[in-house]
Amino acid sequence: MSPLQFIAEAPYFIGNAAGDLFATRTGMLEKNAQLSRQILELSQLSQQYLALKTENERLRELLGSQARVPAEVMIAELVGVIPAPNTHQIIIDKGAVDGVMIGQAVIDAQGLFGQIVAVDQYSSRVLLITDASHAVPVQVNRNGVRSIAGGTGQLDRLELENVPVTADIREGDLVETSGLGGRFPPGYPVGLVDSVIIEPTSPFAMVSVRPSAQLDRSRHVLIVFADSEGET
Repeated sequence: MSPLQFIAEAPYFIGNAAGDLFATRTGMLEKNAQLSRQILELSQLSQQYLALKTENERLRELLGSQARVPAEVMIAELVGVIPAPNTHQIIIDKGAVDGVMIGQAVIDAQGLFGQIVAVDQYSSRVLLITDASHAVPVQVNRNGVRSIAGGTGQLDRLELENVPVTADIREGDLVETSGLGGRFPPGYPVGLVDSVIIEPTSPFAMVSVRPSAQLDRSRHVLIVFADSEGET
């Protein structure tokens, strides 16, 4: 009778096994879906972590630049870009309530970035050093030769104005703020000379300078306040 009993009960065994198999498969699919969601969540967290890590590194570099600047500074974040043609201006998240004033120098971790040209209650506008209307008194770090670095309207180039052909300026020279005029304290890196062109018929050399500041990449900048002697 055992074979007959087995045959009679076989449909029940098969049904139960199929049900268990279906339940197991359903559970595995749900588990896989749950794991996929967790992987996506972890991936997002990982991306956020990498972004925060990179931002923290930039902030550490920025704060490290304070050691080179004998002045009180405030960190500000870029929140907008002025969308005007041939204009290099940005908007930062610090304004009058934070003590920001027109004319203050703005730097990033590498060098001079620009200056404050307009102040609202909670934001300010910064004119970049490469704007065609901007100029800053500079000197060559190697020998003290003075000039004016004018913006060209190109983010990767400044020009030294009225440089005599006899001036001792070479490619690779560091150009920094001279402090003349009282707007920018001395010693801020402005850029490196990347070309010196002398025309036989011109009394002045064409000196091109590549800005030190990361004008198209820096997200955080420093606003420079008064130094220890109360000058700006």
